[in-house]
Amino acid sequence: MFNKIEQVFDNLFMKVRPVPAGIYQYQAPADAPLPYKWHLRVEADGTGLLVINASTVLHLNHTAAEYAYYLAQGKKKAEIVQLVAERYDVEKNQAEKDLDEFIEKVTLLIGSEDLDPVTYLDMDRVTPHSKKLSAPLRIDCALTYKVSPGTESAVAPNERVNRELTTQEWETVLENIWNAGVPHVVFTGGEPTLRDDLPELISKTEQIGIVSGLLTDGLKLTDKKYLDTLLVSGLDHIMLLADEASKDFWKALKLLMPADIAVTVHATLTITNQAGFNAFLEKLSKENVTSLSLSAENESLSKQLEEASHKTAALGMRLVWDLPVPYSASHPVAFEQSKAGNHMPEGAGKTWLYVEPDGDVLPAQGVNRVLGNILKDPWQKIWKRR
Repeated sequence: MFNKIEQVFDNLFMKVRPVPAGIYQYQAPADAPLPYKWHLRVEADGTGLLVINASTVLHLNHTAAEYAYYLAQGKKKAEIVQLVAERYDVEKNQAEKDLDEFIEKVTLLIGSEDLDPVTYLDMDRVTPHSKKLSAPLRIDCALTYKVSPGTESAVAPNERVNRELTTQEWETVLENIWNAGVPHVVFTGGEPTLRDDLPELISKTEQIGIVSGLLTDGLKLTDKKYLDTLLVSGLDHIMLLADEASKDFWKALKLLMPADIAVTVHATLTITNQAGFNAFLEKLSKENVTSLSLSAENESLSKQLEEASHKTAALGMRLVWDLPVPYSASHPVAFEQSKAGNHMPEGAGKTWLYVEPDGDVLPAQGVNRVLGNILKDPWQKIWKRR
């Protein structure tokens, strides 16, 4: 899509002034076939992020971002075609064709259910890690370091914080996150469902327009009434921590898979489960799991982790590597950091940041370098320190 115009854009980008960087909003007219709203963040380099209905984040190339900008400004189709044709010296029919294709794709996403929370539109998935961004694409919010009964408290870094933010303080944090131009948050912990105000905080993201995700062991999701409360509040996606031996895990999974929400299962490869790991993956596939996150407890399992990745692909499940993972006894986060060589996961401090229960901001989960406090320090000061 946009091949001809994008080639022209690349040649002329230094000559043609890009559309203004900033955050823009658009609400569908009352007579639109499908009600929708979007928020657009245009970067200084002309690329963009488009948040549709506070449930899907689109990464846009230069041309797509420009089309979205004009649409957000309320310009008519003919006017947009004329502008693009004149700005980049291309035929009107080509500009119109590309605009129609962009609108068609966005319209399809508006009417789709159970979407991946992040979708790339004509952009390499690796690119954002190397781009200079005005703000991260996601912030992971650890609401608490409390863990569910039966889980060793030592798996979460309780020693790092001496208090948790109040509901009102977290709502202020979410507003600060949105005002900084961040389109996506993931509620994590500890176990975030142990916060009674989780539904209220999810509702706040829905009200603001932020895409929201949840990392959870799933114990409270076995209560269908509680699960429905989260869904009605506006939760957009869930990562469920796998425990093959737990009846509660399978019960939660059976309730989640038919629900109207995107679900990713996180599984950790260990010395003790490696022999039966392929069979476990096959069982997940039979439960209609389509999205999987994998990690290993230590580097000695690197080969087995690669083999598990191939097995996942062969079963038709999509691998997700860029979402955070829950703290667990096997500490997969530490292993992922050691693989990175510099003790910083790819994207940490660039594509995402991590907020602890007291508001301190870290480059990523487990990277214990405080950049500031999101309640006390100006956003730009925090972002520059990363």
